[in-house]
Amino acid sequence: MKKRTLIQVIKVLTGPTLFVLAHMLLPDNSFSIEQKRAIGTLFWMVAWWLWSPCDYPIIGFVPVALNALFPMIPMSTVIAQFASTSIILVLCGMIITGSWSSIGLDKRIATLFLSAVGTSARSQAVFWFLLSAFLSAVLPNLVVAATLIPLAYSMLKYVGQDDIGNSKAASMIMMVIPWGTTVGGLATPLGSSSNLVIIGYIESITGTEYMYVDWVIRFLPIMAALLITNVLYIILICPKRLQLPGSREYLIGVRKSLGKMSREEVICLTIFVIAAVLAFTRDIYATLLPGLMPAYAFAACAVILFIIPGRDGETMVKWKTVSPEVNWGLIYMFGGALALGELLTGTGADVAVGNFLSQLGSASDFVTILIILTFTIVISDLTSNGATASMSMPIILTIAAALGMNPIPLIYVGSIGVSLSYTLPTSIRAISVGYGLKPSFMIKRGLVLTLIVIPTLATVCWILMNFWPAFQS
Repeated sequence: MKKRTLIQVIKVLTGPTLFVLAHMLLPDNSFSIEQKRAIGTLFWMVAWWLWSPCDYPIIGFVPVALNALFPMIPMSTVIAQFASTSIILVLCGMIITGSWSSIGLDKRIATLFLSAVGTSARSQAVFWFLLSAFLSAVLPNLVVAATLIPLAYSMLKYVGQDDIGNSKAASMIMMVIPWGTTVGGLATPLGSSSNLVIIGYIESITGTEYMYVDWVIRFLPIMAALLITNVLYIILICPKRLQLPGSREYLIGVRKSLGKMSREEVICLTIFVIAAVLAFTRDIYATLLPGLMPAYAFAACAVILFIIPGRDGETMVKWKTVSPEVNWGLIYMFGGALALGELLTGTGADVAVGNFLSQLGSASDFVTILIILTFTIVISDLTSNGATASMSMPIILTIAAALGMNPIPLIYVGSIGVSLSYTLPTSIRAISVGYGLKPSFMIKRGLVLTLIVIPTLATVCWILMNFWPAFQS
């Protein structure tokens, strides 16, 4: 057997081997057979994300295949993840932006961002991180990611960096956008639905209404520590000499040479802006149009885009022009990531892991904070923030009762971990991977950042818990 073939066989076998080991090593008194299978599926997918023995979109079908061979939850629940509202939102976002390259709008947007921020990969990475963090403070994380990632991709495609996986500069930019959304989502109660779940627990404990401004005040020191840590890490791992093609002066000249926007450009950009505004301002019209969720707003705008007449009497945008720009691999990759999360929550594997870790509680405040942070960050990397909040809060309350501690500061600590997730290409991070970011690139750098963030925030939380009375209520 040739060496290359042997290496390929080893890469393929790592997934099934870890699946079997999960069955053998996880204790029977803590995990059911379905929970073991779900955790084994996670190990299998992580191994293949790292070793990439096959194309990434194909890995998205692993949960379907394993659930068929080793039943864990109803198959209809798994398959439904490939046509969920999250998938519709991302797909329709791609359809709307898919028309840009044929009319030159992608060139205009790319030169705008590049001439304004510069061609330094470091500056671009910091810019996209802060932009996504700022927007996610008041807007749904998925909507922000589904809006910004196609914009960043259009910019990168214009300068010839559309092969994301083989460009470190492009990979950095595509990686930090979901990082920014996960950080920004913690800043305000509106940043993530999980924050509202957590506030519900606080109100049930205190018996009083929780003011949203109190959340912002209490998390200001934590947000400061997070932003500083993340930005410094991005600067550290992104070499100063790393540049995108072109110079700022050249790009400014190109932007000026484009002249005024054409009718087609104005219409396509307007449709995109309308879809984004409808998604961002959902709270304003939710009672009037309860069915118009962000995903369906994007779907409606996509339909409108295809029926607008062009100058030649036919429709301005045609499917044959847009379809090559639709990344179907992203849909399969994202759907598989959502299906994995459904396996973990549907079997109760996430709760079982939490109950198992809760037995490690310690009388030391710092160690308890460290355990809660680690546990919630790990779970949020595997499934959605909302699911993590729902299953982790009862466990945190159990730990607080067992140790005789005030549960409120521990709930705040858990809130941090619920929002943060840097490593695995699950949830919104799968969108960047679908656009070409290699999972191994994100996993390696996300793991290091996670190992930096956990002790840093544990220290900040310990100081707040012991020296700031507001953190106790």
